[in-house]
Amino acid sequence: MTDRILVLNTGSSSIKYELIEVASHARAARGLVERIGEEEGRLTHHVDAGQAYERRQPFPGHADGLAAMLKAFADAGPDLDPVAVGHRVVHGGTRFTEAVLVDDGVIAAIEELAPLAPLHNPVNVAGIRVARDAFPGVPQVAVFDTAFHRTLPPEAYTYAVPAEWGVRRFGFHGTSCAYVSERAAALLGRPLAETNLIVLHLGNGASATAVAGGRSVDTSMGLTPLEGLVMGTRSGDVDPALPGYLARVHGLDAHATEEALSRRAGLLALAGSGDMREARRRAAGGDARARLALDVYVRRIRKYVGAYHAVLGRVDAVVFTGGVGEHDRATRAETMAGLEGFGIELDAARNEAGSSAERVVSAAGSRTAVLVVPTDEEWEIARQAVALL
Repeated sequence: MTDRILVLNTGSSSIKYELIEVASHARAARGLVERIGEEEGRLTHHVDAGQAYERRQPFPGHADGLAAMLKAFADAGPDLDPVAVGHRVVHGGTRFTEAVLVDDGVIAAIEELAPLAPLHNPVNVAGIRVARDAFPGVPQVAVFDTAFHRTLPPEAYTYAVPAEWGVRRFGFHGTSCAYVSERAAALLGRPLAETNLIVLHLGNGASATAVAGGRSVDTSMGLTPLEGLVMGTRSGDVDPALPGYLARVHGLDAHATEEALSRRAGLLALAGSGDMREARRRAAGGDARARLALDVYVRRIRKYVGAYHAVLGRVDAVVFTGGVGEHDRATRAETMAGLEGFGIELDAARNEAGSSAERVVSAAGSRTAVLVVPTDEEWEIARQAVALL
């Protein structure tokens, strides 16, 4: 009898997966299918202590990537015999505020919410469909990024627009925030219920969340994952009049504008690349556009940190997570610079030290701690799947 949960985290251009042995909190296997939709994709599959299986080939769509993942298990092991498959789903709207067992009705509802997360919900559904076909009879569990933000108060989720429009802020990266908040409180040696945090999830998508006692009380992403911070290819906050202006002056309709703000904006528009590593390489080489892009990126984060200090009143820690937050020491240093008035002081040596562990990077005398906590959305999804089952 196995206690393994297969977790699929299907992103806009990638699939992260892990086969987790719940009782021991161990990874039997993990892997990443990346660059989906590009000329050359890559699959990396690790078993046990790091034996690697790698394939480079095009993955035209997510179904191709998922098929390659199944082949990696068949070729390199281990046996793929999960008791359940847990899926990250980005948008659950107001219908899904906790993990649910997947049936045809749930799939239909997730598809209906696709206009609110067009880069994510369709590919999340693709992962669910492939997994249902691959593992008939095995429970499929959907875990929603928006669910963590169900605690947002009305004054945080309400837009000042006509009520009949039926729109509101939902928030995203909730699975990551739930995991990171618990780990940050443990790192501080405080009960989560007594800890106030600002969680900065910085990756290709990016968000800031004010967490009071384990509850989301404000967050930068809104109705869709487009609002808030500058991201890899997403604009974040812009003037709401921008679509009308673009329609009048450039002839762009609503769909073209949304597509551009989601896929051709952010770091990509400013620096010529949506990859933070490439943006920094270009800036270091004297590219003024790339340097401006980085300045815009960190300034937006600082604005949200200041705003959430005001929302929370007391902040015990600013927590960096996500690919950029965990690995880009320059982004951490530039973001925290100038926030000494908020009681935030970074320790340069701690921040520069390379590590993949949870750690404190603030100075010993900093009133507000600065933490780096590697996110583990896959474990959080497995944990919620087990709790549901």
